Amino acid sequence: MERVRTAFRDECAQLDGVLRTLTVGDLDRRTPCPPWAVRDLVAHVRTGAGRLVDMIAAPAPPRAEVDAADYFGAAKFTPEVDAARIDAARIEAARIEAGRVEAARIEAGRVEAGRREARVAGTARGSRDTAAREPGEVAAAFAAAWRATYAAVGGQPADRVVRTRHGDAMTLADFLVTRVVEVGVHGLDLAVALDREPWLTRTAAEVIVELLAGGRPVPAGLGADPLTLVRKATGRTPLTTSERARAEAAGFRWLAFGG
Repeated sequence: MERVRTAFRDECAQLDGVLRTLTVGDLDRRTPCPPWAVRDLVAHVRTGAGRLVDMIAAPAPPRAEVDAADYFGAAKFTPEVDAARIDAARIEAARIEAGRVEAARIEAGRVEAGRREARVAGTARGSRDTAAREPGEVAAAFAAAWRATYAAVGGQPADRVVRTRHGDAMTLADFLVTRVVEVGVHGLDLAVALDREPWLTRTAAEVIVELLAGGRPVPAGLGADPLTLVRKATGRTPLTTSERARAEAAGFRWLAFGG
């Protein structure tokens, strides 16, 4: 449990740092997860990273019904579920944008008041570009979400049962693994969109690879390093026919992300 919690912290902190370097233009870049732009994909990851807070606060189901691999089963991503997932990210991104616009309006009023005060006092006071604060708002929202989850999970038993948004019951430890996968794999998508080197952390890669391999040795030829393996196993890099055959023969787990 603590190893997975550490992986969640490491990967979220890495993405957190990246988000703090973005520009307004970066947020509008297209991602490999259409129809999402960067701002939409970040909103999706933010929602997923913060999901456990309410789940832990809710009554615990009597027993676990699925594990982390089952959570990513293709049946979870019917066209209806997938459409709802896409719309939810756009709504969340729009909510953050609306909050930013309102904050910018208030800040603009404060700046103007400051200018008037400076003119009266005979001192110069520079104005700030409130629009440039938007990436900071996005980064702050993600930071608040993942830190709340990290704190909520601390001290909880690994076998504590929670209920997912799909209605399935699973252990807290297993669900936290799915959070590591979501943040780590979508981090690869964001790196592509931002034209940056991938930042997948070692601790997160280990958790994801263990889930994919089901605790068994990784099939030969699927990648000499965890990053390549994760890319291939999640469809970010194409598999050859022989690679897929070897992986399926070894019982490798394929994870569905709904497009």
